[in-house]
Amino acid sequence: MPKSSAALWSAGRYDAIGERIAPIAAEVVAAASRRGPLRDVIDLACGTGNAALAAAAAGARVTGVDVTAELIAIGAQKAERSGHSISWVTDDAADTGLPAASFDTAVSNMGIIFVDPAKQVAEIARLLKPQGVLAFSAWVLDPGNPFFSPIVAVLGAPPPAEFTPDQWGDTAIIHDRLAADFDAVEIEQRTHTWRLGSVEEAMHFIAEESPTHVATFARLDDATRERLLAAYDETLRAHLDDAGSVAYDAPYVVVTALRRDT
Repeated sequence: MPKSSAALWSAGRYDAIGERIAPIAAEVVAAASRRGPLRDVIDLACGTGNAALAAAAAGARVTGVDVTAELIAIGAQKAERSGHSISWVTDDAADTGLPAASFDTAVSNMGIIFVDPAKQVAEIARLLKPQGVLAFSAWVLDPGNPFFSPIVAVLGAPPPAEFTPDQWGDTAIIHDRLAADFDAVEIEQRTHTWRLGSVEEAMHFIAEESPTHVATFARLDDATRERLLAAYDETLRAHLDDAGSVAYDAPYVVVTALRRDT
């Protein structure tokens, strides 16, 4: 992940996302433990450390790596409050500089999906011992996602990119990217319910907290910003439940695999 990504992820309040997807981090760590013992674990693109904390709570020796120093600092504070000893490294998840074959398990909760996939898979393969476990989560593309469909409606489809996060939610792509270094790939399809207490809370989350959304709004002129806010307001109201909360069931996968013997 390029160093410039640190500016993106320090915008807004990332932990507003991290807190909501912490249960997925626990699922990722649990999935990893079913494939092999949790001893030396690395959490890549760890954000504020949800997976690292879950692995430490399970008794593992844990290292968390993220390019964004502000997120690492929050993770370290959480670890201190919970009494867990975790090593924190502020660096590129695809170029950690850590010793080769030094981890039994690599985990990531909606983190490595934002990193150059070829570089990231190569780094994971380098860091893991033979038969080491890889476990990570990834969002599955959903054109009806109310957190992103308004952007397409107002700003148009994004330009073609070399890679996108939701590609890691595609079964064929997962197998293709892991084929050179990993065996026994298992993919579990799951759903995460985003629930925000009101339209107002959801609008605050989008405009002031979610880093990618905050960055999008920051580059718009006033008129376009207002159009996008109006589009979000309309879309989110279509997802109100009987209690007045904004609710959306987001598809995702939990992927596990074993590092091939070298």
